Amino acid sequence: MATATYACGMVRDSRLPLRPLLRLVGLGALAGVFLAGSLVPAVGLVGGTAQRTLNGFQSLPLNLRTPNLAQQTQILDADGNVFATLFYQNRINVRLKDVAPVMRDAIVAIEDERFYKHPGVDVRGTVRSIVSTLSGRQVQGGSTITQQFVRQTLIATAATPADAAAATVRTPSRKLREMRYALSLEKKWTKQQILEGYLNIAYFGAGAYGIEAASRRYFSKKASELTLPEAAMLAGLVQQPVGYDPTRNPEAAQQRRATVLSRMVRNDFISQRDADAANAQRVIDLLKPSSIPNGCTGSAAPFFCDYVMQTIRTDVAFGATLAERDALLRRGGLKIRTTLSTRAQNAAQAAVDKAIPRTDPSKKAAAITMVEPGTGRIVAMAQNRLWGTSGDGVTTYNYNAPMAYGGTRGMQAGSTFKIFVLAAALEKGIPADLVIDSPPQKTFTDFYGCGPNATSLFPPYTVNNSTHSGRMNMYSGTAQSVNTYFMALEEKTGVCRPTEIASSMGVTKADGSPLEAVPSFVLGANEIAPVMLANAMATFAAHGKYCPTSAVISVTRADGTVIPVPPVVCKQVIARGVADGVTVMLREVIDGSDPRRTGGAMHLSRPAAGKTGTTNTSAAVWFAGYVPQLAAASWVGDPRGGYKYPMKNITINGTKYEQVFGASIPGPIWKASMKGALVGVPIKQFDLKPVINGELAAENPVQCAPNDYVCLAGLSTPSASAVPTPSVP
Repeated sequence: MATATYACGMVRDSRLPLRPLLRLVGLGALAGVFLAGSLVPAVGLVGGTAQRTLNGFQSLPLNLRTPNLAQQTQILDADGNVFATLFYQNRINVRLKDVAPVMRDAIVAIEDERFYKHPGVDVRGTVRSIVSTLSGRQVQGGSTITQQFVRQTLIATAATPADAAAATVRTPSRKLREMRYALSLEKKWTKQQILEGYLNIAYFGAGAYGIEAASRRYFSKKASELTLPEAAMLAGLVQQPVGYDPTRNPEAAQQRRATVLSRMVRNDFISQRDADAANAQRVIDLLKPSSIPNGCTGSAAPFFCDYVMQTIRTDVAFGATLAERDALLRRGGLKIRTTLSTRAQNAAQAAVDKAIPRTDPSKKAAAITMVEPGTGRIVAMAQNRLWGTSGDGVTTYNYNAPMAYGGTRGMQAGSTFKIFVLAAALEKGIPADLVIDSPPQKTFTDFYGCGPNATSLFPPYTVNNSTHSGRMNMYSGTAQSVNTYFMALEEKTGVCRPTEIASSMGVTKADGSPLEAVPSFVLGANEIAPVMLANAMATFAAHGKYCPTSAVISVTRADGTVIPVPPVVCKQVIARGVADGVTVMLREVIDGSDPRRTGGAMHLSRPAAGKTGTTNTSAAVWFAGYVPQLAAASWVGDPRGGYKYPMKNITINGTKYEQVFGASIPGPIWKASMKGALVGVPIKQFDLKPVINGELAAENPVQCAPNDYVCLAGLSTPSASAVPTPSVP
């Protein structure tokens, strides 16, 4: 073979092109010259080309901007258990001390065996790579671990696709830039810091970035727990993450691991005996792969997860712009502790799935939100759908939430809005025992507008009863949900004050617009979201104290710093006596003595208050209610449009219905959810001081029978034989 010898001592195969060889050899020589600190005129080495290259080399920047690497964000329930993971890159940064020593040795042995000897650029390795590559015999990598870290850092910090491409393109200028940065970095960082950075930034295949995520992905363990055969396999992945993927190519992974083990022996990291023992363990037998779904799709509480994401995305406390907030979520390595109760969520999810299966031919949807009174914390949010973009029983809409939080335009609230008219009536001093004639049908003509339109008279409004009729007072009218009774009551309160009370409890239309103060307000003409109604019920349970709903307790960055979460500011929006008076009425619905009460089947074996809701033609049906510790609102309807697809003469989950009411499906969902959520929670009595008939009920310790609400309301004196109800702690 014809050869030629150059001043640097290298031998050239005469069959190789001269110009590329000179250029590339010059790079190696220049690196050597720079390292030695002897800037010998390059013309003495390889000519003018090298001189120009050297000049360019010296002008390159020195300071490498190291990024905050994208890490996975974990969403935790109230007890600290992870139920969802979000990431741009699946990465968990880890300190070098938390990586098994055998893993550190393995990566050094296979990727840069002279790592602890060179100053960032290994001239010997670079030259060997050039010669090998140009000869066509074998392509060898000449980049040190430091250079590889530099390259990955440049990719991670690229501002444009062009910048990212420039960080990977195979050109001498790119190589020179890497060398320059590497040499500079080694003067500022220790070898341990560089190795730590490399292990966290490297890609190990199967969507795993960094050694911690890789260890969990392939072996379901921490990087600190890796054994020799496991570490050697992972070290081998870096060169070709796809080709050596053990889940797809176990034989290739096994061969590559053998190479790593051989290098470890050669560098005295392990003995040959250790290598033989490791080789004896098949890669496929060691694997315990685990995958982490990215986003809410694979979560046990996907729509609550989405609600949390929307909470972060819409709050400027987490970033000035939407782009910043999105980046924080997907790249920030956050731990977001939420208000979710796994017990309550599981109960709610089981209830909606049992009531209406996701792929039921009726296509009807069911949803329920549960809120803690006195705090506004959302403890559960479930619907009979999977989170996704296509397929039966799949949606990206959160039926529990308003539009601003990933929901829809909402559903008409039906008779559940009678609770606000009750509050306005009690506040105004209208006697609860006032009897109002409530015929099956009646036209009302005495409704006026609000604000500038206060003198404007609404057109006549005709209402029909869907339950019972006759002479009613507030107790029977509420228990039986009599429409003409409540329209007459609203006529006495006016439409303005009930609307104001609802608004003060955070209730708006689901599209974000204010509630409409119209005569049909009391019948639930406004379209709302279940989370709003659940929190309104929680406000009554908390004796009139309104707390805005919240889903996030704390947010912590990967480095342990805390991002302050805006505090929940509660306020008294209606008098306690009024709120407690509403509770007295709503207890009639569930636990009262009226045989025609609409919510009798929802008895919980503990004190409870609630209200059914059924819109015209059953376009939407509801049940909402509470115990002292928990409130919830359940909805059933058709996402395609309730009025287009009403729930009359329909089969749902194998049961035929002439008409679906609030007590038909939403009620049982509410009951099952509440019972499941309250397992282990002590039974608590309502501590009521109601204002009924315009005055505060007696605060002296009058003992009333559990269901004697006339007594509880202070309308009569209990009999001497009344037995006090023991309180249960």
